[in-house]
Amino acid sequence: MGQVSLKGLRKSFGTVDVIRGIDLDIRDGEFMVFVGPSGCGKSTTLRMIAGLETITAGELLIDGARANDLHPADRGAAMVFQSYALYPHMTVAENMGFALKMAGVDKAQREKQVAHAADILRMTDLLKRFPKELSGGQRQRVAIGRAIVRKPKVFLFDEPLSNLDAALRVDMRVELSRLHAELGTTMIYVTHDQVEAMTLGDRIAVFNKGVIEQLGAPLELYNRPATEFVAAFIGAPRINLIDKPAEGAPLAHQQLWTQLLGAGSVKVKRVGLRPEHLHISDPDQGVRAQVVLAEHLGDSSIIHLRVEGIEGLLNAKVGAGHAHCIAGQAVGLLPTVARTLAFGDDGRLKG
Repeated sequence: MGQVSLKGLRKSFGTVDVIRGIDLDIRDGEFMVFVGPSGCGKSTTLRMIAGLETITAGELLIDGARANDLHPADRGAAMVFQSYALYPHMTVAENMGFALKMAGVDKAQREKQVAHAADILRMTDLLKRFPKELSGGQRQRVAIGRAIVRKPKVFLFDEPLSNLDAALRVDMRVELSRLHAELGTTMIYVTHDQVEAMTLGDRIAVFNKGVIEQLGAPLELYNRPATEFVAAFIGAPRINLIDKPAEGAPLAHQQLWTQLLGAGSVKVKRVGLRPEHLHISDPDQGVRAQVVLAEHLGDSSIIHLRVEGIEGLLNAKVGAGHAHCIAGQAVGLLPTVARTLAFGDDGRLKG
């Protein structure tokens, strides 16, 4: 079992409230991702679960038992850090089995558990190597293996892929998904990378300023963000956020707003539209815009556009057929009106 419950969890450093009251139930076997910008409290929350930070107020329950004051080693959790924290003078096998050795597990049992973890991670051929002989991805797998041998109830990952290059991060995401499916153990994963969050998590908790802004499945957060913050944080390229035009605003701004929302929009302050829902046509169709930059990615292109009266650029994600778009070109914009997200003065989704 690996159920984790946070009830009114708070953390303060002196007079500074870092975690301002979190209620969250993580199911046994779930892959839960904490995501958010730097300083939002996601890593602090993970460290409180691990026992590396004291809890100022509230309760932490692991499998229904209060764990606030339990020693980290007694919580049934194993943490994988951003830095691999491997002992350079030990082999891979010795690194993976060190915690078991300190716990008094006999050599035969240690070797059995290390061999099993190495088999799961497909790294049996690396057991006799030293950390300096490993790549970054291999070192991270050793760090994960060190956690696996402890047979924890809960795995805790603190931005474990941030030191890897882009290609390795993709490979490791695949490995972590496979590992979760194979082990079935609860995993709590902290990242600031929303692509990692979307591809790995059963559910995602979006942190903002010490609270959970929204909790839900990846596509739920993408399609129905509860707030502007979530809408802007989840999704790449970023969502287009368009302010309500002031009286006398340029015609193009007014036309786009009216298309997206209609005339009865008194209580709406801002609208959002994902780049894939903004289509490009001939300049005599839709709302007139000008291409500022076209990023051609092969199978698709990201077109950055300026609409008179709208602060900042709008982004359209289009198919390869729009590869002809060039800077300075006049185009028309045709939004998918049904996918418009409307936000009120409080920044929350309306309707």
